[in-house]
Amino acid sequence: MSSSMPFRIIIVGGGIAGISAAIALRGPNREITILEQSRLNSEIGATISLQPNATRILQESWKLENVREKARGMVDSAFRVYNTEGILVNEIPLLTDKYGADRIMWHRQDLHQYLKQAATSSERPGLPAVVRTSSRVIHCDCDAGTVTLESGEVLHGDIIVGADGIHSKIRTFVLGREVQAHPTGISAYRLMIPSAKLEEKSPGFFAKINPRHACTSMVAAHECRLIMGPARNGDIYSIVGLVPDEQMNEDPNGASSWVTKGDLNKMLKTFEEFPEWARSTFQHSDSIGLWQLRDIDPLDTWTRGRVILIGDAAHAMLPTQGQGASQAVEDAEALGAFFNEINDRPSIEQVSSLLQTVFACRYERASLIQGFSRQAAKPATDEGSKEIKMRPDEFMNYNCMYRGAKEWQRQLEIVV
Repeated sequence: MSSSMPFRIIIVGGGIAGISAAIALRGPNREITILEQSRLNSEIGATISLQPNATRILQESWKLENVREKARGMVDSAFRVYNTEGILVNEIPLLTDKYGADRIMWHRQDLHQYLKQAATSSERPGLPAVVRTSSRVIHCDCDAGTVTLESGEVLHGDIIVGADGIHSKIRTFVLGREVQAHPTGISAYRLMIPSAKLEEKSPGFFAKINPRHACTSMVAAHECRLIMGPARNGDIYSIVGLVPDEQMNEDPNGASSWVTKGDLNKMLKTFEEFPEWARSTFQHSDSIGLWQLRDIDPLDTWTRGRVILIGDAAHAMLPTQGQGASQAVEDAEALGAFFNEINDRPSIEQVSSLLQTVFACRYERASLIQGFSRQAAKPATDEGSKEIKMRPDEFMNYNCMYRGAKEWQRQLEIVV
């Protein structure tokens, strides 16, 4: 029996996963509260790409047609692969009608700010989501639908969405045990450089790669690789250097967060076999970030009672497929799709049943893409060889042909 009581939704985590869930779940008679533990609800200074499976959701399902322009995104035109001799050995065109959407590159801060505005805007359907900062969750009762904040305040929700990242607190209460993200054996350097500085200071690099051109470039050795591309309409250029922990000249165990500082000379030593035009860029970054890449194995479940995990809390994965944020967007879209007709306050039976449906729809696909991401991190060449064997487009069709949760569920039912 329906009532006029509002449908209360609590989202733990104000990153891209949590904000996306708020956009997807907005609707009549719904009160959405986003709890962010940090004092400022903002993203780190790094680039991010959303693949066609996610940009289609933003632009078509959520009607965020101007997200590319307003958030200063760039449509990626190609993926180019160079060997350590600086020779272009593969180019994969990305501008295609095949997937019905584009791969778009953003600065994380720009995309996050745009999505947060969409979640909290009074101009979109449904009540605006409310973002509460400095709201660290220390306890969750999955069946009662409550979260307790560090301040002692207790909040009640008909649904609680755990979007609190790879070190999720909510995950422990869903599973009844703690699951630690484990090192993958790979660490990453992160550099952000103004394109104008590269044009002026790195002529060798500029002769090979135009840092303002919307194209992703990779230079790959046996186990190390550089992945590079622009953002903010070409004004900044991102470089990520992947390296096995055992080949690092730094302590990988001390690099467990985005903000750990890397050392320029040690990075140059690690990538000494790479072409000089690529290495010459490192010195032009104002800072070098260093972090150890971690993921989690597929979980037994993502849901319990009134609670569901999404994004990195549910399926943290390596960045080698560029699917981490895109899978979080898919999770959010699934929540919105399956709860679309629930406007009044639902019973725990309704909530639990629908959350199980979301989990059943999303689990196999997200787990498989986790596995693809691990496979894509394997050495790019045979040992001692410069011939690149990796295929960056190996899993692209599976990853990018996705048409939303309801259509995916329909396909699964046909297969069964």
